[in-house]
Amino acid sequence: MIASLRSIFKIQELRERILFTLGILIVYRIGGHVPTPGIDPAALGEFFAQAQGSLFGLYDMFVGGAFSKATIFSLGIMPYISASIIIQLLGSVIPYFQKLQKEGEEGRRKITQYTRYGTVFIAAMQALGTSIFLESITTTSGLKVVPIPGMGFKLLTMLTFTSGTIFIMWLGEQITEKGIGNGISLIIFIGVIARLPQAVMDEARLLFSGQRNLVELLFIIAFMLVVVAAIVVATRSMRKIPVQYAKRVVGRRVYGGQSTHIPLSVNSAGIIPIIFAQSIMFAPSTLTSFFPDSDFMQNFAGYFAPSSIVYNIFFALMIVFFAYFYTAIVFNPVDLADNMKKNGGFIPGIRPGKRTSDYIDRVLTRITLPGAIFFAIIAILPNIMSMTMNVTFYFGGTGLIIVVGVALDTLQQIESHLIMRHYDGFIKKGRLRGRYA
Repeated sequence: MIASLRSIFKIQELRERILFTLGILIVYRIGGHVPTPGIDPAALGEFFAQAQGSLFGLYDMFVGGAFSKATIFSLGIMPYISASIIIQLLGSVIPYFQKLQKEGEEGRRKITQYTRYGTVFIAAMQALGTSIFLESITTTSGLKVVPIPGMGFKLLTMLTFTSGTIFIMWLGEQITEKGIGNGISLIIFIGVIARLPQAVMDEARLLFSGQRNLVELLFIIAFMLVVVAAIVVATRSMRKIPVQYAKRVVGRRVYGGQSTHIPLSVNSAGIIPIIFAQSIMFAPSTLTSFFPDSDFMQNFAGYFAPSSIVYNIFFALMIVFFAYFYTAIVFNPVDLADNMKKNGGFIPGIRPGKRTSDYIDRVLTRITLPGAIFFAIIAILPNIMSMTMNVTFYFGGTGLIIVVGVALDTLQQIESHLIMRHYDGFIKKGRLRGRYA
């Protein structure tokens, strides 16, 4: 491991990519502490101190505490993710977007452009809803979060929050292009782990003050370790479909004749279904924030609080749905079967062509279901734990899944750079090598 760490800094390109990524993440964390004008930080802090474990606390976890401080990065990257979901859904039902998806690089540029436009619109709407919500907050001590409400505050908040989201989106794209790892995922990752030091300090204070039992704390730590281990195992698990290539004689050379396999991961979609489902679950709170004085809308929002049974059931179903949806987007059994047929490959016992694609699709469907159910259970289980164990921070399965998934994906990319330049990777030969989603 130490030798591998040394090797990272011996490769100039890899070293520059890692340092560039760290620099961008530092910029993101600095922006998460720049306050938005017109907000009383003391009143806002008092309100969020009572909102731990709620949907506000969950959203705040994803943006690294920026929402509870009403900074310029309060909305985080979630509007961009919501826009991506909408564009991908449109690509499944509207021929124009289907055509763009098949046009290669030019089509991807167009889709990226539409996603950016959608991000601006969604961020502006969320910023407007957030400004209305902030104006309606009065703490138990009588403090108003927005001392001077009005149209000026709303417009300023919309401009600030929307600009912050666009800047974060640009930072993520820079990491993906010039750094290491997926930029958007890393920004969410750094937002989740940014709350960890404060959470450790809070738990330590509870322990030393006698409010937290030592056995209870050890159980929480053990639970977290078990969840992390289970996520790692599930992320790296795969089903190998054997493939045999027939021998072909081209001139004086013989091609093919070797055996290989198709690695189908039980989690082909990676952390994307979790992020997509979570962004959908933020929609009700955004909608109800436009009607702070409506009892009906506030009751409706109560059904989508993390402590609600409706929230947890709907959240689990969304994860399963997006697992199948995104897997269908990134993995096309028909194209895979056609490529195998063109190169003389076949699955033993399965006829090439349609039979092969049907077989691959059937296997993929079967292994995706248990993987999706597993991650859905992991995602909602900590909500119950937060209520029963009185955890002071939002320890969410969602956050852990994202942290572990992004860490494994980034590690795999670093290892690819090392192996490509004949250095030893982090994962030694002989161990299980999974395909990271």
